[in-house]
Amino acid sequence: MQSKLEQLKSEVLLALKSIKNKANLEELENKILGRKNGELTNIMKGLKDLTDDERKIVGQLANEAKLEIEAVLQTKKIQLSQADWQTNLEKERLDITQPALPKIEYGHFHPNTIVQNDLENLFNSMGFMVLDGSEIESDYYNFTALNIPESHPARDMQDTFYVKNHEVDSETPWVMRTQTSAMQVRALQKYGAPIRAIVPGKCFRNEATDVRHEHTFYQLEGFVVGENITFAHLKGVLETVAKHLYGEDTKVKLRPKYYPFVEPGINGEVTCFLCKGNGCRVCKNTGWLEIFGAGMIHPNVLKQGNIDPSKYQGFAFGLGLTRLVMLKYGIEDIRHLESGDLKFLKQF
Repeated sequence: MQSKLEQLKSEVLLALKSIKNKANLEELENKILGRKNGELTNIMKGLKDLTDDERKIVGQLANEAKLEIEAVLQTKKIQLSQADWQTNLEKERLDITQPALPKIEYGHFHPNTIVQNDLENLFNSMGFMVLDGSEIESDYYNFTALNIPESHPARDMQDTFYVKNHEVDSETPWVMRTQTSAMQVRALQKYGAPIRAIVPGKCFRNEATDVRHEHTFYQLEGFVVGENITFAHLKGVLETVAKHLYGEDTKVKLRPKYYPFVEPGINGEVTCFLCKGNGCRVCKNTGWLEIFGAGMIHPNVLKQGNIDPSKYQGFAFGLGLTRLVMLKYGIEDIRHLESGDLKFLKQF
């Protein structure tokens, strides 16, 4: 057994010469000193089979061998740690002669996204869920399901872009959605009533662009369906949104207006941000800017969503998200928001 101890020490010293990293050193340490199957541990377990005199002599030699092995292993650990430190120090060394690196610029949210996130938080606090709809929609959900059949003159108010040779079926083409209201019937069919939801997103229309109109813009559709829902609930929500965005002194004006998917329908306006109600080119000298349309959901739309209009009522509103952004930040031309001009976007 004494010869085994001497041989073990020699093997450890020999093995240490070829070890270059801490992982291999730990593997060697477990092999020799491991509590369960370590080679030195197994030798010490065999002491019980020796006579008392032999056990005393061999036990002392085994302890000395263990101390020697532990010492050389610890020395090797220190050497490897020092080598790692030198390597890391070399990697982290700075060349002070290097010219200054260019300043890294970080991106930030587009003003549309800032206002959208703000409104999503507001509506979440009122119990609304946030839904996401497809920007390419079927003609059925974009028009027909919203009480706008193919021959309806209201389609002329929302001239859109059709996706050529990509029909849902022989009679239902795909379109670039003209309004986020296209998600209304889909949501009713999926979730039923009662429901409170908003649908923010990008819309497209074949528009002649000017300071107030753009072919690509953002809307935020909202709707509530349940029992005993009234126009008063709608008015309360719209006023809450306006005052949240523009302050408690914000004035809101509601006027009757026709929309095929609501009855009755209203047009909502707030004081012009640029002239403060005195009249300018942006508000067409009226002092007011239209930012939303709303009304009580038409029974035909509820039926398309498999909702019984004799039991449930609802209201819907569409906020011109892009115009809300213009009001909040005093942007005088809607075309800035889709321009991609970094000089403009860096202001927010």
